[in-house]
Amino acid sequence: MPRPMRPVRLGEPGAVIEKRPDGTIHARSPVPLGPYPRRLTDRLAHWAKLAPERLFLAQRGAEGEWRRLSFGEAMACVRRIGAALLARGLSAERPIVILSDNSIEHALLGLAAMHVGIPYAPISVAYSLMSSDFGKLRHIMELVTPGLVFAAQGEMFSRAIAASVPPEAEIVLGEPARLFPKATAFADLAAAEPTSEVDAANARSTPDTIAKFLFTSGSTGMPKGVINTQRMLCSNQAMIAAHLPFLTDEPPVLVDWLPWNHTFGGNHNTGIAIHNGGSLYIDDGKPMPGAIERTVRNLREIAPTIYFNVPRGFEALVPFWRKDLALRENFFSRVKVMFYAGASLSQTIWDEVAELGYETCGESIAMLTGLGSTETAPSAIFTTPQTSRAGAVGVPLRGVELKLAPVGDKLEGRVRGPNITPGYWRDDAVTRQAFDEEGYYCFGDALRFLDEKDESKGFRFDGRIAENFKLATGTWVTVGTLRQAFLAAFAPYAKDVVITGHDRDEVCALVFPDVEACRSLCVGLAAASSVAEILRHEPMRMELSRRLARFAREAKGSSTRVARLILLEEPPSIDANEITDKGSINQRAVLTRRASEVEALYEMPLPLFVIVAKTDDDDEKALIHQERSAARKKKDASPGRAR
Repeated sequence: MPRPMRPVRLGEPGAVIEKRPDGTIHARSPVPLGPYPRRLTDRLAHWAKLAPERLFLAQRGAEGEWRRLSFGEAMACVRRIGAALLARGLSAERPIVILSDNSIEHALLGLAAMHVGIPYAPISVAYSLMSSDFGKLRHIMELVTPGLVFAAQGEMFSRAIAASVPPEAEIVLGEPARLFPKATAFADLAAAEPTSEVDAANARSTPDTIAKFLFTSGSTGMPKGVINTQRMLCSNQAMIAAHLPFLTDEPPVLVDWLPWNHTFGGNHNTGIAIHNGGSLYIDDGKPMPGAIERTVRNLREIAPTIYFNVPRGFEALVPFWRKDLALRENFFSRVKVMFYAGASLSQTIWDEVAELGYETCGESIAMLTGLGSTETAPSAIFTTPQTSRAGAVGVPLRGVELKLAPVGDKLEGRVRGPNITPGYWRDDAVTRQAFDEEGYYCFGDALRFLDEKDESKGFRFDGRIAENFKLATGTWVTVGTLRQAFLAAFAPYAKDVVITGHDRDEVCALVFPDVEACRSLCVGLAAASSVAEILRHEPMRMELSRRLARFAREAKGSSTRVARLILLEEPPSIDANEITDKGSINQRAVLTRRASEVEALYEMPLPLFVIVAKTDDDDEKALIHQERSAARKKKDASPGRAR
């Protein structure tokens, strides 16, 4: 029997499809987009007037208590801070840079800036706290030329500020720092008296006024500053509300950790709270050991009505949901939709989350996703409950024109609409490259129909155009699809994988292991063993070898068969652009930086540290013996970082 779905009001699904003689496919929603505000803070002002006492933001205090800010209080603070910003003569040429993580102060400063027409740029915390050379941070400062730089924790960000902030920029701190005794206190901004100029400045801003700069790293080079206008933010919230109209039926409740320097957390999720008069609880956790426990604590207390996360966030929560009934009962008590983005969610995790939800509340909870980017504000394409599954991206939202353009043997997704960026800040060349001759923004993602028999169901992901490559045989390898399949087959031992094989005879893999999961296979190994010892442990390597053999048996050809793999001891480097601060891997940067490991995968005889598929026992023993003998004779058996 089909399981009952939790009732939720959703917009009209479907897509109008038009096919052109040149092979181009156009798609759009059958329903036009309705009106939307001129400025995002128009909605903040609306709720401050209509429901001034309603909770807008909440954040844990030093003692663990919730600090709460209502819509009325937030609007009053925004006007005061806006007056202070106007007095400093800030502008698009001298905007605001925010270095620190999500907080009430961060939100108020950003909203105040937007309210009076001053752009701001929230910057990845990793560029300040995880980087060793501050190269990306210095690049951003030089590009943006800020007039004011804010950090909530002065001491924590002192090194980054000293290394990157230009001397003419005012430094504003939430907490004092010894290096900057003359820095302005955030409390001083919030104590300013609002004047009529605040209202005048707000009235002067238009839908084309720059609201913020969001920085995104491409496959090479330094971060690019994506211009986000008021039109982008406001139209996108109208699109989301039209696809998820239940958000307008009652104020949504969000518990969210996603960083505001990214479009998912900073535009999509905070925008939902502002646009629909909802409450946003700032989650101080993250999907990583030692931090996910804080997320669990928050979800035990606060039951969201809609829940957003990246795939690793859902993966990290599953073990806690399995063993903690009270946590499950609270979380699933009123959540109407779960949504993931940022990467592909494995069907295994998807199914387990669905099963846990059904066991807990007796209803199936919709799990949705979509396709978007920093350049699209971010939502462009959304799934529906009927078509949502691993790999699906959905149908165009109202107001979005989707074009699938032939590129080689693939169809590249391209979009046009009011939610699309006008370009990259102070970089005309990159802006020109991002759009086609008809003004469509090019995702770089290949798409195809989810159901060839019913094209109105929308589309599914078909790999990254730029990541795909040909083997020496001329066979194309679709990297995105292969990565998803590989990670599913090697869960939980592979945290991420980079596919190799360009102009080679075979596909191989560089694997970033989940060290703790691998440790669980190392029976008899000392608890204090190093990463290198874990990755050299023979029983663990044999398990991966067996999985590699099974993966090869299930392959449908050379483009989906992974012949060998190397476990990488050194994690991906943010300074080397191998990983973004939200955890996604930059395939091209890894292949370039770890060229010696790539070569090792194709050396003959194979080095000892390369894992091959386990075949029949006798053949396997002979092969291992042969590889070890050859490896011992090599003067340099290891290319350094690989194990």
